[in-house]
Amino acid sequence: MAGVLTATAVLAGPLTTAEPAGAAGSVDAQGSKAPITIAFITSTTGLAAPLFQEAPQGFLARIALQNAEGGVNGHKLVPLVINDQTSPTLDATGVQLAISRGAIGIVSDSSLFFGGYKYAQQAGVPVTGSSLDGPEWGEQPNTNMFASDTGSVDPKYPANTAIGAFLKAHGGTIIGTYGISISPSSIQSAIGTGISFTHAGGKVGVLDTSVPYGSVAFGPDALTAKSKSVNAVYAGMGNSQNFALATAFKQAGVKLKAVLFPTGYEADVIHTPAWRALQGMYFTAEFRPTVLPDAGTRQLVSALQKYEHRSPSNFPTYVVDEAWVGADLMIKGLQLAGNSPTHASVIQALRGIKSYNGDGLLPESIDYSTIFGHNLPKQCAWYLQARTNGFVPLSTKPECGTYIPGTATAQS
Repeated sequence: MAGVLTATAVLAGPLTTAEPAGAAGSVDAQGSKAPITIAFITSTTGLAAPLFQEAPQGFLARIALQNAEGGVNGHKLVPLVINDQTSPTLDATGVQLAISRGAIGIVSDSSLFFGGYKYAQQAGVPVTGSSLDGPEWGEQPNTNMFASDTGSVDPKYPANTAIGAFLKAHGGTIIGTYGISISPSSIQSAIGTGISFTHAGGKVGVLDTSVPYGSVAFGPDALTAKSKSVNAVYAGMGNSQNFALATAFKQAGVKLKAVLFPTGYEADVIHTPAWRALQGMYFTAEFRPTVLPDAGTRQLVSALQKYEHRSPSNFPTYVVDEAWVGADLMIKGLQLAGNSPTHASVIQALRGIKSYNGDGLLPESIDYSTIFGHNLPKQCAWYLQARTNGFVPLSTKPECGTYIPGTATAQS
């Protein structure tokens, strides 16, 4: 993997909206078109590293594939990977670093991008990537931001029927739902799941949005859930926390009917001590699982193997998928922006894309000309179950839910 720059010091000097020296339209001394730098921000160290440390693979593989095909309109792409060390402050430093290095755009795959997005907006730099970190992906004036997974977000975070209906259909009657205290999206996910489950006819036994980031001490939580007769669980946290929660519940003898996690569908999970505790539990896949192959998954797996030496049996994780489509969408914007792209022309090009689905990796197509500030009409995902020999999809097609009118989970 290419080297990773670590954001460690705040950069001096004011931000500027001017294009950097050596911008994409320039020509070098040999008459060739100048290379284009694309920055990628994620958390390869710190508390979030267990979830995000492989994320650069998806970004780098997509850039390498494009360069192998001749780059973009004759420009070679130069990847710049920046580690925010799971720090909102250093995420901001990382964004400033990307701007100072002349990046034409930034791809975010970090749960802490809410710490740095303002600098990209102020500098007029296009941003693509994962919308998992907060409402800024759908808030004015951030029209430079394009969520490559969801298109955008409704800052009110209305509840959706999908998760509640799924857990109720699989035997749940009383839910425990959990969120990380510093993550707006995790908090809203926990609250929304409670609303969704109630809408489906269930009851909320535990709603805990005060879980410390990185904590794996869930013994007391398991006892509380047991006393409340919780038999369904949803936790919008990282793998280490979700698996520790599942293990604690098993050890406490909590009688669970249905457990659903939004992350954890990963090959190496099968070989961890947590695998036994995860048997029978369900996992969502926001991107098409490689066990259900199509042209998009085949291209992704092939590029990961060729450029990042990732075995096809080690299927891409959620964050690798996020990084891949984030880079892919930025590349689409560059291609449409013409021979001499600028920040402004890339933003304009991205806003003109009316049908994007990551070559089939996404369950629904996105119209970026209309999506900003809104959710897609449906929230869709594939569901898989952990069984002895691996993850088994419940259906070849994604399952979808709709947003519940009059609901909002955003914190005031």
